[in-house]
Amino acid sequence: MSEPAAGRLRGVASGLLRWTSLRLRLVVVFALVALTAAVSASGIAYWLNRNTVLDRTQNAALKDFRTQLAERTRSLPLHPACEELRDAARRMAAGPQNYDVLLRAKDGAGKTCTATTDPDLLNLKTVPKSLQKAVEQRRPVDESNKAPYHLYWQRQEIEDDPYFVAGARLNGGGPTGYMVKSLATERQDLNSLAWSLGVATLLALVGSALLAQAAATTVLRPVQRLGTAARELGEGKLDTRLRVTGTDELADLSRTFNRTAERLQQRVEELSTREASSRRFVADMSHELRTPLTAITAVTEVLEDEADSLDPMIAPAVQLVVSETRRLNDLVENLMEVTRFDAGTARLVLDDVDVADQVTACIDARAWLDAVELDAERGIMARLDPRRLDVILANLIGNALKHGGSPVRVSIRTEACADGDWLLVRVRDHGPGIPEEVLPHVFDRFYKASASRPRSEGSGLGLSIAVENAHIHGGGITAANSDEGGAVFTLRLPRDASRLATGGDGGPEAENGSGTGPDAARGGSGATAEPRKRAGGGDGPASEDER
Repeated sequence: MSEPAAGRLRGVASGLLRWTSLRLRLVVVFALVALTAAVSASGIAYWLNRNTVLDRTQNAALKDFRTQLAERTRSLPLHPACEELRDAARRMAAGPQNYDVLLRAKDGAGKTCTATTDPDLLNLKTVPKSLQKAVEQRRPVDESNKAPYHLYWQRQEIEDDPYFVAGARLNGGGPTGYMVKSLATERQDLNSLAWSLGVATLLALVGSALLAQAAATTVLRPVQRLGTAARELGEGKLDTRLRVTGTDELADLSRTFNRTAERLQQRVEELSTREASSRRFVADMSHELRTPLTAITAVTEVLEDEADSLDPMIAPAVQLVVSETRRLNDLVENLMEVTRFDAGTARLVLDDVDVADQVTACIDARAWLDAVELDAERGIMARLDPRRLDVILANLIGNALKHGGSPVRVSIRTEACADGDWLLVRVRDHGPGIPEEVLPHVFDRFYKASASRPRSEGSGLGLSIAVENAHIHGGGITAANSDEGGAVFTLRLPRDASRLATGGDGGPEAENGSGTGPDAARGGSGATAEPRKRAGGGDGPASEDER
């Protein structure tokens, strides 16, 4: 992945974390609760006020209309003239309720006369048909219904303006009257109320957000300090402690964290002391063993040279002493190398190497030319530590020869990735492969695949040293079984390990161990990768004295 794309991905992840933070969720929850409560209260208040305002206006208008209709039409004849109806309508509309009136009756000639105070607003077309039908309907008179005609009303909009329309017919004979009253004032009052309630809801929402922010700051600040302290503790700052104030749950959590950190620090210091002592013991033991081993090795080589002249009864014992001395020498060298890795003192000494030549030299030094097939192009250059690369190759190829059998095929390829160029070295044998239950442990130190065979020719450290040498280059080794049979070990190293070398190319050379024995990964035993001759400590990958 390119650097800009990685930056964008980190930005998106950071944004998602911010949008899903506890502070934001707390503010959102407070805001939703306040919004729900404010909207509910505002809705109920608006609905109650609306009904109250409209009912009060309607009841006052209906009462006045009923009274005016009875009083203003009482003096009219049974069949009034149109002029008389218009005069009565004007008198009814002049009341304090400010509504328009329509009166309708038959004159003496049987002609229907309609009188209205506003012909454009109130006429038979604007009065709903359903209302007219209800007003004109005669109902049977009985104990539950004392009058044949009743007063009816309904609300409607005329040209997008709200109006209240009512109508009634006089009982006992007389004109039919309708009234229409504008509700614009009431709507304006209700709109003002709605705006007021909306502003109050908004203020409640803002207030809840501020309250949530204050609560989040009060509650989350100790949590943030706890998170920061936990990260520092995870980074190795074991002396990290929290300042404890108060007696609430957060203070108790801080005290618990401090106690845990203190116990962890004590435990880590104890383990570090034990580990350092153990590592020092192994290093000292290995160092002290090298001097007598050098003398013993010289003696055993003299005995090996004189083996043909020895008594046949003594010769097997001499061969056993020679073999075990070499094995012990390899074990000491490997233990010293492991100690350097554990102590973090192993360093790279880089050089430009032709990988194919390096593999060929490794194979030739150990007389493996007839058992190993090399598939590599000349000229594949890499900047690596040649001695450590030789250690890796010797262990991988020797392990394949011992446990997989020849022919062993070594292939070298390069791979271009976004993070640089890589070198791939595959070592494949044609043996039975690695058991599935053993695969996760092939690089473990002293691992034996079979508990019934705890003793082996090798030290059991070869593959673990090989993978440590790969890690110090910034690479790694993987083990798997091939679909065509046999095991495959894949070494992956950067073609330029300069950025991992302490002190650059000319940095100080650290104490380098050999680790020349391939590990006992599959059969439960390791085998020393023998060069053609052995003189002194061996002419394979050399070990330096521990300084």
